[in-house]
Amino acid sequence: MEIDFFHKVYISLWSTASLIAIILCFKSRYSIVLFRKIYWEYLLIKWKISTFLIALSAFVLLAPYTGDPTWDYIDASFMSILTFLTAPWSLGILYKSYLKKINWKQTYIAFCFMLFSASWSYDLYLLFRDGYYPITWHANLFASSVIYISAGLFWNLEYIEGRGVVFGFMEDKWPMISQTENFNKILIYAIPFMLIVAGVFVPFLI
Repeated sequence: MEIDFFHKVYISLWSTASLIAIILCFKSRYSIVLFRKIYWEYLLIKWKISTFLIALSAFVLLAPYTGDPTWDYIDASFMSILTFLTAPWSLGILYKSYLKKINWKQTYIAFCFMLFSASWSYDLYLLFRDGYYPITWHANLFASSVIYISAGLFWNLEYIEGRGVVFGFMEDKWPMISQTENFNKILIYAIPFMLIVAGVFVPFLI
């Protein structure tokens, strides 16, 4: 593998950060919402699964037509899956951290999950696939982070009786059993997030 000094340092930094996050995950596993049944009940409902499958299909099937040699079926698949599984949780934790309702350990873990899903997993895959660090790592970090954040907000949209449409993590009882079975109730609020993702994605096809 051909890796210059800068990228060796960068790999060392994010590898160390990831290892620390794994250790903290293991030590705090019983208090992390991501590992609790209620989070999966919140996430795995019909409209969220359906929109995920549509997004996954778009990213995977259109990958060969983007003109980006770093974008293939494999990284399109695992990055989409990681985003769906972790982004709603990560955004919720980061919001709770802003309100000082979450300790630094969970904040750190959520931030590492976000960076690994949106960037470090992509870098690692291409490093092994191509034998050198992708020159597109910084562009991907920005583009994929925008998609990740938008997805996390999108899949946290909830219609709460008496309040209207809010982000689920704004509720004290988050993650709760989703009250939004009808996607039409949140459609108008979901459109901006879909347009953001399309705005990042479409230029690769033009």
